[in-house]
Amino acid sequence: FLKCVSACVCVVGHMVSKTNSLSFQVNHRLEIKHQSVQMEAGQSGFVGSKVDLPCLFINSIPPVKISQVTWQKVINGKKQNVAIANPSLGVSVAPPFKDRVSFKNPVVRRRTPSLEDTTLTFSSLRLSDEATYICEYTTFPAGNRENTVNLTVYARPLTQMSLSTPTLVARSSNLKTPVATCLSANGKPPGTIRWDTRVRGEATTQEIRNSDGTITVRSDFILVPSKNTHLEKLTCITSYNQETYTDSVTLDIQYEPEVSVEGFDGNWYLDRQNVELTCLTDANPPVSLFQWRMLNGSIPNSVEIRDNVLLFKGPIRYEVGGIYVCDATNSIGTSSAFMEISITEPLPQVGTGDVFSVLGMLLAVGLILGVAITVLLLNRRKPRGEMDADSYVYL
Repeated sequence: FLKCVSACVCVVGHMVSKTNSLSFQVNHRLEIKHQSVQMEAGQSGFVGSKVDLPCLFINSIPPVKISQVTWQKVINGKKQNVAIANPSLGVSVAPPFKDRVSFKNPVVRRRTPSLEDTTLTFSSLRLSDEATYICEYTTFPAGNRENTVNLTVYARPLTQMSLSTPTLVARSSNLKTPVATCLSANGKPPGTIRWDTRVRGEATTQEIRNSDGTITVRSDFILVPSKNTHLEKLTCITSYNQETYTDSVTLDIQYEPEVSVEGFDGNWYLDRQNVELTCLTDANPPVSLFQWRMLNGSIPNSVEIRDNVLLFKGPIRYEVGGIYVCDATNSIGTSSAFMEISITEPLPQVGTGDVFSVLGMLLAVGLILGVAITVLLLNRRKPRGEMDADSYVYL
């Protein structure tokens, strides 16, 4: 009987022990199941900005002791320590991040810290900060728990616009030339460029990949420089992250002078006074030299040259007639224009008595025409075949 009781007790004890072990395993699994590290899937920010990488330890079945929290950066599959929070040793940040990285929650830095929230803050982002980051909790008795977040770093491009060359010259050829350049430099992702102008031309755009992962976009505006494009405006419009930037330049096209001569009205008669010829120009840069000459001869001594003006002094004579040429020169070239001058006889002088005689004759002619028109109108109003008694002619 005792042997039977003893055997029963052993069996029951073994069953109780096995049940307790199973209960511990189930509770441990439940504890593991309800413990996790909560993080965002991804975070982003611009170079120089501030960004938080949240990391929360979720522990719905206490008690769990947090032994240490370690932040690591993954570079080409290798892990690099960023920051560590230890209840006994305090907080430490690796030298490459020391001046820019800290734990956001101040209770992490207390003498008796609370490590459930170990959100990491980057105070000034760099392009090199872009990576995958691991937040790892070392706990007892559950072991290690971790999660990851992908940090993306963007860079706003620097925009710049300028004339392609300091001097643009209009030539007779139809050779196209880059006249202005627009840059959207060191952007991540790259910006876009478009042009706004009245000038007919075309744009060529290229992307340049930089060693730091940014991209520079360059766009050149190409046209045929001409006088018609002088002082026209080119506007470069750069777009990035739904933001728009504009910049403009005004084309400074240099061209040789366009020349004309004015002043001759076709009525230069003998002894006329105070007449002159003027050489007019349109040039960029302005004309630096005017030269007058006369075809098939020399300019008379009575004609005074004053830069772009020829002044005919005193009563003009027949010898001042001829073809006058103005040559205008700037740094681009020389152009010419001419004017042919002919001297005519003066109009005959008319006295006061002659004027009244002419007026009298004009009045008489007017009266005669008026009477004739009146008679014609009266005759048209009478029916055909009828005549007044006064119209008969008696023999």
